[in-house]
Amino acid sequence: MLQNSPKIGHSSHVVTLDVRPQLLDALSALRDRVAAARFPLPLPGAPRARANRDELLAQLDDYLVPRLREPEAPLLAVVGGSTGAGKSTLVNSLVGRRVSEAGVLRPTTRTPVLVCHPEDHHWFSGMRVLPDLTRVWVPSREPGQDSGDDLLLPGEDGARVLRIETADSLPRGLALLDAPDVDSLVADNRVLAAELICAADIWIMVTTAARYADAVPWHLLRTAKDYQASLVTVLDRVPHQVVSEVSRQYGALLTKAGLGDVPRFTVPELPESAWGGGLLPATAVAPLRAWLVQQAQDPASRGHAMARTAYGVLDSLKSRMPELAGAAAAQYSAALRLTAAVDTAYDSEHARVRGRLHAGAVLAGDALKRWRAFPLDCSAGELLDALVESLSALLLCSVTAADERVDDSWRREPAGDAPGLTGRDPSQESVEHRIGMAVRRWRRELEEYAEEELRDLDRSAATDVEAVAALVATALLGGRRARSAGEGLAERLGAHGALRLRDRGGRLLADHLDRVMHTERERRLAPLDALDVHPEPQAELIAALSVLQKER
Repeated sequence: MLQNSPKIGHSSHVVTLDVRPQLLDALSALRDRVAAARFPLPLPGAPRARANRDELLAQLDDYLVPRLREPEAPLLAVVGGSTGAGKSTLVNSLVGRRVSEAGVLRPTTRTPVLVCHPEDHHWFSGMRVLPDLTRVWVPSREPGQDSGDDLLLPGEDGARVLRIETADSLPRGLALLDAPDVDSLVADNRVLAAELICAADIWIMVTTAARYADAVPWHLLRTAKDYQASLVTVLDRVPHQVVSEVSRQYGALLTKAGLGDVPRFTVPELPESAWGGGLLPATAVAPLRAWLVQQAQDPASRGHAMARTAYGVLDSLKSRMPELAGAAAAQYSAALRLTAAVDTAYDSEHARVRGRLHAGAVLAGDALKRWRAFPLDCSAGELLDALVESLSALLLCSVTAADERVDDSWRREPAGDAPGLTGRDPSQESVEHRIGMAVRRWRRELEEYAEEELRDLDRSAATDVEAVAALVATALLGGRRARSAGEGLAERLGAHGALRLRDRGGRLLADHLDRVMHTERERRLAPLDALDVHPEPQAELIAALSVLQKER
């Protein structure tokens, strides 16, 4: 992808980005696959996968795709670092006037500020980079006038904004972005700072003499190294008495971390540094400014800065995409295990309830008493009511047992703690209601079958439909205790009619049982299905990477 000559350092030999439409198409397809990847189950690697996906999307949307589409756009240098590192004072001093509000005490929210030459304004006023941030800018001011501190900016309702400033003092082709603190107490600010850094051609990492060994700047430095980004570090607010010693120690740490070749600048501690109140003298930031101007204006330096960062991101996809694919596969494996636990529990209970029905378990308790009293001391309707109630209780007991087995299995799975999966939903009352409705529907249809059989009989005397339905229900649900029900049915309908009605009623009972168990199984699986965990993302992520690698 890199097109260059052997003598890359000479300004007449320019590094150019490969911007073929096929490459951009492959990159856009890969971006869509990354955006579609979901990691909803709370597996050990899921938070990292979600963070990696979000970071990768930010780099693709805010940097790589727009950079490859428009390589002539200005270089964007993002100034990042921890609280109190002096980022805003540094940006203001590089520009030569206050464009970014500085201070040790930060407001709750902080609007990032992008500064560019007036003729480069159009590159950043649109949605080419950082499309999720609403653009705001202040009217042009007289030279030397500070930015409008009292200006009311949109975004106070929670919308994320990017303030655009222009300054003639910056060269064309270079933009500076003052990002929020990467260790801000406000989580949204930390997220935004990470996104802004992902949009950079050049990462300017600012730390101080007091905090250069802290974990936060080193995390950023190592990330930049991993992505082979164009990186520069600034050691800020260094007391002049210890400048040599601190600079030596910081350099040793960089070398140990494999970052010894990173351009490094030291800014002394000056009265103007205190509380972020003023501008540093031009001489204090002159070396850094000269380096940045060269990156923007020298074609070879500019090409190297862009290509290093762009191809660093592209090269990082070789490890990041398989990692995302692996996390997607882990999600699907976990979803399969959760589904299998439901299937096993419901299959087992389904078989058990069929056995219980065959053994005549429904004809017990009140239903058995009613049967023994039928027809002298119990009506057909009362017997049917008792059978319906007993069958409903058996099915409810079976579904409850299946759900308890599912709960037990899911408790042993980390993925079982996903929001919406824990606890049975809907409530037990609605399960009871659904089962009761299904059993009563079976009773009504059984009565309709009985009526059809009686209608087909060549008899003038009408036989009680409800009595026939009660006898066939008892014969189907009562097992050996209900032999006399079959005999009574044969007396009323004849042997063939009784056999036909029992066969139809038996198939109807099996259908309703299957439907109840299927409905409750699907109800239990519904929250898992709603998480939309499928096998495709793993293959799609790897395939998208493969297509991109071929294009490169």
